[in-house]
Amino acid sequence: MPRATLLRQRLLTLFLVGLLLLFSPLVLHFENLGRWLGIPILLIYLFTAWALVIAIAAWILARYRD
Repeated sequence: MPRATLLRQRLLTLFLVGLLLLFSPLVLHFENLGRWLGIPILLIYLFTAWALVIAIAAWILARYRD
């Protein structure tokens, strides 16, 4: 399989996983959990998921840069 096709498939998969993490009923589960160190758990979850998607995208793209 050509490298460009594999790269596209991995990035598309990451995009779909990101959509599920950020825009699914899973997010509603974190809405009523309260606070941790004064920060709502929902915000912690959203920013952590967002940072994870960005980090994985950077890792995928760094592997195919060579």
